[in-house]
Amino acid sequence: MIAHTSLAASDYVKAKKFYVHILGPLGYSVKMEYEGSAGFNDGKNTDFWLMEKKEGANKTHMAFEAKNKKEVDDFYTTALASGGKDNGAPGYRKEYWPGYYAAFIFDPEGNNIEAVFYDYDEK
Repeated sequence: MIAHTSLAASDYVKAKKFYVHILGPLGYSVKMEYEGSAGFNDGKNTDFWLMEKKEGANKTHMAFEAKNKKEVDDFYTTALASGGKDNGAPGYRKEYWPGYYAAFIFDPEGNNIEAVFYDYDEK
């Protein structure tokens, strides 16, 4: 299952305004916002992100939901063995929220690919 994805925008302000308008009828609104990025939530999950495109920025970000931490670990190990490049070893990303366990790699095209497990028992 795809957990979330993001698009890069060369004109972040214009793109954010556009997506706020077109995704509103689908029930999406901006739930999280960091410098140069906005996370859109449909009432269930913040599953679409818009990011300001910076020099050398990743082309696309895609996160796949894992069933447990072992799947995240296996994804990371397999990706590196298959030619992927490290972009964040498996671990908790408490800056996202306490139970966010993820690993990140760059695929051969430079896309940022993530596996994430939502550990609701982690405090």
